Amino acid sequence: MAFSKQQLHKFADLIKIDIQDEKLEQMNIDSVVEWLDKIQQIDTAGIEPMLNPAQHPLPRRADVVTDGGIRDAVLANSPDKAGVSRGYFAVPKVMDGD
Repeated sequence: MAFSKQQLHKFADLIKIDIQDEKLEQMNIDSVVEWLDKIQQIDTAGIEPMLNPAQHPLPRRADVVTDGGIRDAVLANSPDKAGVSRGYFAVPKVMDGD
């Protein structure tokens, strides 16, 4: 099935894209349509539609709260080492006590 330039421009307008004539000549739209026609001819009688491509549930891990076990590694990135020995980040004071 061959499409005319006019038909292809109409399709492009319907799907809200702008295609120049030079690009249309480079595209091989007819081969895509032929391929889609071949797919339409496949006999799917008796085959149940697939509602979800992942038929098996994903394995899940237990939702357990931990401290992460990497406190020292995280604190090693602190630019101010003042609080590291006590197990926290030291930050500049942001409020006055007045």
